[in-house]
Amino acid sequence: MPLGHYLLPCVVTRYAVVEELAGLGVTVHTCSRNEAQLNECLPEWKVKGFRVTGSICDVVSRTQREELMSTVSYMFNGKLNILINNVGTTKSKPTLEYTSEDFSYLISTNLESAYHMCQLAYPLLKASEAGSIVFVSSVAGVVAINTGGSIYSAAKGAVNQLAKNLVCEWAKDNIRSNSVAPWYIRTPLTDTYSNILAPSERFQPKREELHESR
Repeated sequence: MPLGHYLLPCVVTRYAVVEELAGLGVTVHTCSRNEAQLNECLPEWKVKGFRVTGSICDVVSRTQREELMSTVSYMFNGKLNILINNVGTTKSKPTLEYTSEDFSYLISTNLESAYHMCQLAYPLLKASEAGSIVFVSSVAGVVAINTGGSIYSAAKGAVNQLAKNLVCEWAKDNIRSNSVAPWYIRTPLTDTYSNILAPSERFQPKREELHESR
């Protein structure tokens, strides 16, 4: 992995991904809706010698996404090597119980935010001459599972397809696109589902995990 500039809009799994990238010597800019959490993490990373900066941003907001990318463009001199779209949430309900508000919220969070971030990041990724987009999807976008919900699954399936489309459309600009679809990763959100998963299924990798690399 080349040294470079990385943007990581994300949720709880941010911490591990930031540390992995920063440990490789890259410069990372991350964001969080939780200001207190971000202010706690940034000094820790500084003590470790990591080059990490951060912004308060709710990527569900179009305006805040635009402000975030403006900040990144300024900090990284108009170039970005990799964008990691790692935002996601769900509300687990039977399909007939979802409301229009649920649909809008889940599609906006899981799909629209990533789509728009790619649009915003495109000129920066192209300028780097070696751009890469990583979507953190879910096994729920590949096969049917007992939890997560149909809207979440549909959104993650769309993310997987978006990765395929972008790799074909933007290959001429030296921008790669990858979708990684893991099983459950232990976070406060997924802990709420652990009681309805069989012991053998809890946070274990599944062979259906998808890694699309181009």
